[in-house]
Formats: sequence, C-alpha cells, structure tokens
Amino acid sequence: MAGNLKDKEAFLRLNYLYQAAHCVLSQNPRNVELARFYCFTQKTIARRLVLRQDPSVKRTLCKRCCSLLVPGITATSRQRSQSASSPKNEYFEKRVFF
Repeated sequence: MAGNLKDKEAFLRLNYLYQAAHCVLSQNPRNVELARFYCFTQKTIARRLVLRQDPSVKRTLCKRCCSLLVPGITATSRQRSQSASSPKNEYFEKRVFF
C-alpha cells in the first residue's frame, strides 16, 4: 500500500512538470529552455523511479533534446496519406504514427 502511494505522488509530480512546461510555452513561446528543463526533469524522474509514462505524453517530447513538441510553436505538423508526421523545427526529425 505504501509503494502505491509513492507512485501516486511521483505521477502527480510528473503531471505537474508536464503542465508547467505547457504553461511556460503558452505564456511566452520564446522561453523554450525553461520548458526543456521541466521536460528533462520529468524524464529523469520517470527513469529513476522506473515509471511508465503514457505513450501520448512520450510522443509530445523530443527524444533527442527533451523539448516539448507543440504544433506551431516548437514543431510543425503535416498530414500525409493516412499518417501524421511531426518534424521538429531544428533538425527536421520525422515521427510517423500509424
């Protein structure tokens, strides 16, 4: 029971960091470094506590630099024949989801 409570607190902390990164980017789109720090901290905590994050959350984070991928701000999204791709502005890394 105590282990379950610790996991719940850890997931609440991860959720807070994810929401803080979104909030920072929505208030000031030029403040990418702070959002990247929040996402990197979130990824580090999840790895250290061996917690599995939802795939929808992991898809919105860049695997290379841990920045938050927000369409129109830090990423561009295009529709291709029945698959969505979201290349990053800096390195144009393509992510295709089926």
